[in-house]
Amino acid sequence: MLNQKILQLAPEEQIYHPNLSFSARANVRDAQIYERAGANFEEFWAEEAQKLHWFRPWDKVLEWQSPFAQWFVGGKINACYNCIDRHLEGWRRNKAAIIFEGEPGDQLVLTYQDLYREVTKFANVLLGMGITKGDPVTIYMPMIPQVVIAMLACARIGAPHSLVFGGFSSEALRDRINDAESKVVVTADGVWRRGKSIPLKQNVDTAVAECPSVQKVVVVQRTGAETQMDADRDVWYHDVMKAAPSGCKPEIMDAEDILFILYTSGTTGRPKGIVHTTGGYLTAVASTHRNIFDLKEEDVYWCTADVGWITGHSYLVYGPLANGTTVMLFEGAPDYPERDRFWEVIEKYKVSLFYTAPTAIRLFMKWGEEWTNKRDLSSLRLLGSVGEPINPEAWLWYHKNIGKENCPIVDTWWQTETGSVMVAPLPGITPTKPGSATMPMPGVSVDVVDEMGEPVERGGTGYLVITKPWPSMLRTVYKDPQRYADTYWSRFEGMYFTGDGARKDEDGYIWVQGRVDDVINVSGHRIGTAEVESALVEHPAVAEAAVIGRKHELKGQAVSAFVTLREGIAWAPELEKDLKSHVAKKIGGLARPEEIICAWELPKTRSGKIMRRLLRDIAEGRVLGDTSTLADPTVVKQLLNQKTAL
Repeated sequence: MLNQKILQLAPEEQIYHPNLSFSARANVRDAQIYERAGANFEEFWAEEAQKLHWFRPWDKVLEWQSPFAQWFVGGKINACYNCIDRHLEGWRRNKAAIIFEGEPGDQLVLTYQDLYREVTKFANVLLGMGITKGDPVTIYMPMIPQVVIAMLACARIGAPHSLVFGGFSSEALRDRINDAESKVVVTADGVWRRGKSIPLKQNVDTAVAECPSVQKVVVVQRTGAETQMDADRDVWYHDVMKAAPSGCKPEIMDAEDILFILYTSGTTGRPKGIVHTTGGYLTAVASTHRNIFDLKEEDVYWCTADVGWITGHSYLVYGPLANGTTVMLFEGAPDYPERDRFWEVIEKYKVSLFYTAPTAIRLFMKWGEEWTNKRDLSSLRLLGSVGEPINPEAWLWYHKNIGKENCPIVDTWWQTETGSVMVAPLPGITPTKPGSATMPMPGVSVDVVDEMGEPVERGGTGYLVITKPWPSMLRTVYKDPQRYADTYWSRFEGMYFTGDGARKDEDGYIWVQGRVDDVINVSGHRIGTAEVESALVEHPAVAEAAVIGRKHELKGQAVSAFVTLREGIAWAPELEKDLKSHVAKKIGGLARPEEIICAWELPKTRSGKIMRRLLRDIAEGRVLGDTSTLADPTVVKQLLNQKTAL
């Protein structure tokens, strides 16, 4: 039985031991796995890799010349083959691979045999458009089955895919297409959002007008919205699929060939193309998915993340399908048409594994238990959390109201760059603490270090680092290996710096405390402060801008902006509204500032550096830190007055 919680205890003192009946059936039941993997991490990952299908075995597990790694050197593999073809040899061919429910309530089930047919047909479509191994394809789509089909078709022919989140603006899409130099873009006419058709193709048209590499745009008809089609460039998905044959030989890929590029916000205005390769990535996501979620053949697994983010790549598509999982794919919002939509989906399809973000959990908390109590959630047997650190209150609410105190919670910490989960409990053996991601995964070396890169004592706080290479690690930044080395490996010698702060408690558990660099985590989505600052400064009214992330009850962090205006321009509510819209247009709605504070000057040191620490103090209403190094201390008083007036 789970330990009875004692609410007056500090979070690290509230320990939940695995349920004995759950542990008895768990995929991982022996706690010595940590010791074995730690003693020889290369051997551990080689054993995990052997659970995949390889056309040719590797010659060497790891080639490491810091900061560049090659895993399973010489091995030959194909990710699509592992996600589909190998399941067709037995009864899984008729197992549901994808259960789709659209926002309007439309439904579709694709078995693994169905998925094979659709993926190979679209692979032939891409080949017919001249896409060959190594040619990036940009995908800008809603959460519909065709997005998974497009991803796997790219993987089948060795074309790296670059997914762009459908909430991003046309300008953000343009920049990502141009960096990848994609010849083909795959999109949809629109996406359903709370009963309305939101256009996507219009954004693509605006973007590709400035993308000379694009030759073809494939459009899925999703909402039926009126859509402009360029006769020389644009084709309907249903037309080209009708003419395409099924069956397409998988490209034999080297383990280190690129599987995909995923752009993430960085600390400069230009997005970073994170490169993940095939063999190591697939090994790690399949292994962690199987072990963290204690996957069983009968499970219906639902990860609520959008496929445009790394969680959707790793734990909605590649990890689950490599393991032969039945995956729930849902297009809509959690509150449409009612606030019990998620719970209705769980009840309807008997979802057993549910993986969502703390932002969503806090939203459910706000709505109250009446919505969760309306539905039968008894099919659930395990819950997961992803995207940002989960606060203990949300963890306890999730445990009580969704898991009914019977489901273990796997709180996972990882990043776009890590590819797979780095810190999380193994639900059959790891005692959990509300708010802590617990311990590094077997075969992963994570630590908390001080300013000098020395491990902190238990009970200490510092910087979260990864001290050894791991299979799903990013290999480089696309076209910019120096940026890769500078961004991730320059802070501490021989260590990957995550950009997060963390605390290591007396039991060695890791408590991630959030970003220490210039990236804001809004509802689990990373927004580069420099990207928002660049957008603001592009506005003709703005002379200078500084952007920080402040704590937010629902989103985890919200974007707060501080601006100075050009000479002769007066601050007004209309200008603030225009600046917010300008940022949303340039980057996307997620980056829209929650508040914009105007000042005659920003707080700077005598050397001219903006003191963002003070801006965070002001935004969050904290007692101000040391202001003695400011060139003009009166600036702070004016900003405080402006903040108070909001």
